[in-house]
Amino acid sequence: MTMVHDPYEEAKKQLRQTIELLGLGEEVYEVLSVPERLLQVRLPVKMDDGTVKVFIAWRSQHNSALGPYKGGVRYHPETNAHEVIALSMWMTWKNSLAGLPYGGGKGGIRVDPHKLSPGELERLSKAYFEAISDIVGPDQDIPAPDVYTNPQVMAWFLDAYSRVKRGQYLAVVTGKPLELGGMQTRIIATGYGTAVSAREVAKKLWGGIEGKTVAVQGYGNAGYYAAKTLHEMGAKVVAISDSKGGIYNPDGLDPDEVKKVKNETGSVINYPKAVKKLTNEELLELEVDVLVPAAIENVITEANADKIKAKLIVEAANGPTTPEAEAILTKKGIIVVPDILANAGGVIMSHIEWVNNRMGGWITEEEAKSRLEQKMINNTIKVWDYWQKKLDTSKYNMRAAAYAIAVDRVVRAMKLRGWI
Repeated sequence: MTMVHDPYEEAKKQLRQTIELLGLGEEVYEVLSVPERLLQVRLPVKMDDGTVKVFIAWRSQHNSALGPYKGGVRYHPETNAHEVIALSMWMTWKNSLAGLPYGGGKGGIRVDPHKLSPGELERLSKAYFEAISDIVGPDQDIPAPDVYTNPQVMAWFLDAYSRVKRGQYLAVVTGKPLELGGMQTRIIATGYGTAVSAREVAKKLWGGIEGKTVAVQGYGNAGYYAAKTLHEMGAKVVAISDSKGGIYNPDGLDPDEVKKVKNETGSVINYPKAVKKLTNEELLELEVDVLVPAAIENVITEANADKIKAKLIVEAANGPTTPEAEAILTKKGIIVVPDILANAGGVIMSHIEWVNNRMGGWITEEEAKSRLEQKMINNTIKVWDYWQKKLDTSKYNMRAAAYAIAVDRVVRAMKLRGWI
């Protein structure tokens, strides 16, 4: 029987370890382990057949010491209050580590969006944003896309908010369509940022990423752009997988060709130039230099951590490595670039889009991409240096360093405000 992980308990465990590492008091843990606000709403939505269905939804606002809350909204049949709170806490750390003027927030609606028509989805989205409109805003809380939400959903959110508030507030959500103040670079941001972070750590380990072998698990947006960017940087992407399975070629795969096959046939496994097909489990255990988990959480566990052969793991997905697995990897000397660092490109780009909306569309795409790259380089070097210079590297890993920097910045902001 598989053990069900409660993400909120895991988030609190990580916080507790960081508080101890920084030598902070119990009152700091008490303040940071509970969100500032959790709103639960019920959303009665008229379905296409005339019946009314009720959906339950949440918005968790974890901490606002550094600025307005920022974080996505997910549509998922299994989302719940604990998941949303944990995700909002992780957003606080991610935003803090990235040096952004944001606190952490997250939203969720318990729904299977695939079972709704476009009209039903629009009515549900607008009902949700109307229900939370009092606690969101360009200076309060700025939602964005997450699991099963996209630029179209953001457009509906924006429209609902504009109607309630009787004005145009483009900066109330990010990840919007281009016509409504979104930016093209937002589409590539998570995967691109992951690749930049991988390159910077590879420079520290091997002097560069060129010629290093890479396996990418998950070929959605983040996995594809990570693979494409690493390939362009001179790395050799030898394995790629999606939910149906994986492919391998020791001479390297062309990420764009693989993407084309996936789009046309529904899976990467139909790529004709693969030497062999693999399961997702086999891909994780390949003899490669760099492993990029870009699919779902908890794929590297205590059951397979011992079999991982990659020297560097760069987390494009959220929470792909369990704490138990990471302890094993740390002992083996495998370096994990943690999700709150590696996949922060999305929220960094969201900040650029937010600033651009408030300035009336001032930033070019070239500027946006170069700012994103520079931020990812600076953040990766900052975490690496903290880990190498301030921590015992045999005992602590990069995640401990990332959390220490992130929590410390929030705590200092809370002290300055007089909260603690």
